[in-house]
Amino acid sequence: MKSREIPTAALVLGVNVTDHDMTFRSLSEVLQNSITPYIALLEAKDCPGIKNLMQKLMGQLMNSYIDVDSLEDEDYVQVSQNRIRCSMTSLIKWYGSVTKQTALKRTDSETPSKKRASSSRQWQSPPVVVIFKDMESFTTKVLQDFIVISSQHIHELPLVLIFGIATSPMIIHSLLPHSVSSLLCIELFQSLSCKEHLSTIIDKLLLTAQFPFKLGEKVLQVLINIFLYHDFSVQNFVKGFQLCIVEHFYSQPLSVLCCQLVDAKKRVNSLSHGQCENIRRLPSFRRYVESQASEKQIALLTVDDYLKETAQKLLEDLYVYHENYVSVLRCLHVLTSSLPKYPLGKQIRELHCACLENQVWETEEYESSLQLARMLNKSDLVTMLQQCVEIFVSSSGKEFGKTVEKLKEFLTQFQKLEVAEASQEQDASASSQKELQKTTDLYHLQKTLLELKESRRSKKLSKFEMLRFEVVDYIDSLVRNYLVPADHKTLHEIVYFNTASILRGHLNAAPRIALHTALNNPYCYLKHQALKSDGGSISNKAPDICIVYKLHLECGRLINLVDWLEAFSTVVTAAEGPNADAVSSDQVDDVIHARFIRAVSELELLGFIKPSKQKTDHVARLTWGGC
Repeated sequence: MKSREIPTAALVLGVNVTDHDMTFRSLSEVLQNSITPYIALLEAKDCPGIKNLMQKLMGQLMNSYIDVDSLEDEDYVQVSQNRIRCSMTSLIKWYGSVTKQTALKRTDSETPSKKRASSSRQWQSPPVVVIFKDMESFTTKVLQDFIVISSQHIHELPLVLIFGIATSPMIIHSLLPHSVSSLLCIELFQSLSCKEHLSTIIDKLLLTAQFPFKLGEKVLQVLINIFLYHDFSVQNFVKGFQLCIVEHFYSQPLSVLCCQLVDAKKRVNSLSHGQCENIRRLPSFRRYVESQASEKQIALLTVDDYLKETAQKLLEDLYVYHENYVSVLRCLHVLTSSLPKYPLGKQIRELHCACLENQVWETEEYESSLQLARMLNKSDLVTMLQQCVEIFVSSSGKEFGKTVEKLKEFLTQFQKLEVAEASQEQDASASSQKELQKTTDLYHLQKTLLELKESRRSKKLSKFEMLRFEVVDYIDSLVRNYLVPADHKTLHEIVYFNTASILRGHLNAAPRIALHTALNNPYCYLKHQALKSDGGSISNKAPDICIVYKLHLECGRLINLVDWLEAFSTVVTAAEGPNADAVSSDQVDDVIHARFIRAVSELELLGFIKPSKQKTDHVARLTWGGC
């Protein structure tokens, strides 16, 4: 690094801009705890010029707000008294005084032994870290001026720059000319892709038996689609997951049993008769009752104590199902993730959705995966078996002891095959060479080669091929036993959230439809009985903007404001008696006029109408079709 170069980190974070705030917050906390207390986070919207940038920088470093345009504000009187000139010279003076004070405090408070220990850990002059959160949004002139000024004072003020980049590192050279970029000593850092972060979250939250709450296939698919096709935001995915938790515990009365197994069993014992009736109403429990004998059916539907005992067993079965499901799912993913064209998906989340949707072994993708798995070579198959053994050994499921033994037995058989095949190949090559040496005639040589070719075609499966078929069939049996869809299990409604329509309504909002519903039928949101209206009638109890909106729906392309006002006045004064006082009616007219003007202005702000130059006292309608 040259003498005037500024140490710079180019941090490529990806296009998931909404997650960048959390990343920079965590980064600044780590730097404050381990490197330096002097950190400033700058955004392009706060720094339109170099003057604003210096104000923001010094304000954050000194923990005070500095704003030149707020001198006349009463809220900033105290700040304006301590105002200093925002320049690099002022910043250098402040940095020198602060570092001196901290050095003196440290020497006074530490013993000689502590000094020797801390001198290696703490910097004598900690750097000033300036983070540009959205570098692409900064203007070129602001960045150029700041870098040139900072490079001239780098010996007095140890600056370190961090550029947050959403697109490509080449943006640095696009924004900055060579004369300016040459003043930076740039080191490139690449964060993990947002898809990898999503896989980690799904792995830690959903593909584990530690947390009882689960997402149904349609709900999970909604969240994943929003992530992949809208924003790539891991933070929004987590918020959607939190919304699912809130909706599940709010809408499902039996969500009180969505907890750890020990607590769930205790809570089952304390269920009331009404809660027992809620269990009996569950569709999965109805199917379970129908499959029982008539005596048990009567007991399950009439005796609460017997129902509680059965519910405890069913919850335990559901808990065991989740433990086994996760292990076998990971094993199947190990087998299918390396196959060509990935019939069941490259990511484990895709395989998980396929297993939740229906019986995966009945799909064409699964059949093609098994056909491809039956053509794997020995090294890939052995590696896959070793990974499966590790998965089942680390699994919390108690039913996989025999499975681990069986897989280890397959591994030993593959090892024995290697030794046996090596000796057989040597013998076969030696005998074939002898036969070929015996045949000196061209006709006999050609006949011998054809016989060898036919024998290879018509030969039976080798021991390796038979063992490979056996391994694939064994994994297929595990899939059929343990990867049953969750909606086939009794009481799955207690722990699974399946209402995708509610989630889609919250996350994939349609603002125009919602706005039309609110203005056309305010009862939908306000839930006030006086706002209920039959058909297309207009209630005078509705808010003014709702009355104006309904009246404008009855008009054509151009709306006469005078007629509109008269119609509005007629609707509003519909409840008044015929013998109203004339003076008071004049006063009411002024009030109604003001209310109408405000309602029309709000409607214009929402984009339903606009002023028209074709006719005076007219406005043009902008929306059609009711929304």
